[in-house]
Amino acid sequence: MYLWIKALHLIAMVTWFAALFYLPRLYVYHAMARDRGEQQAIDHFLVMERKLYRGIMTPSMIAVLVFGGWMLYLMPFWLSQGWLHAKLLLVALLVAYHHVCLIYLKQLRDGRCTKSHVFFRWFNELPVIALLIIIFLAVLKPF
Repeated sequence: MYLWIKALHLIAMVTWFAALFYLPRLYVYHAMARDRGEQQAIDHFLVMERKLYRGIMTPSMIAVLVFGGWMLYLMPFWLSQGWLHAKLLLVALLVAYHHVCLIYLKQLRDGRCTKSHVFFRWFNELPVIALLIIIFLAVLKPF
């Protein structure tokens, strides 16, 4: 049973990260369209952003947390290992990042966002760094 849960956790993690990578990229294009005054493009991005956040990103995050919690329930001794503490901290930061994405989604929707496309290009890199560290921690279990 554990391997099934782990597989589902990994599938959810891949879909969550795909959305975490793509949504801020949409914000880059949205900000560029805003700066050019392209309302039709902005309207298109608003639909894409909302559907991605609500239809893929949030359900994937919930699945990651549920299956990850289930694995910890089955393997409670992991909670005594330092690598898992570091990984869980990064997951908590990713959940916060997820919610910051919602803040930007609402600001962009309401025309209140003043962040530039350059800002969103840098913002888009944060989950990449988290993913690299999480993978190394989960595979190598360094401490």
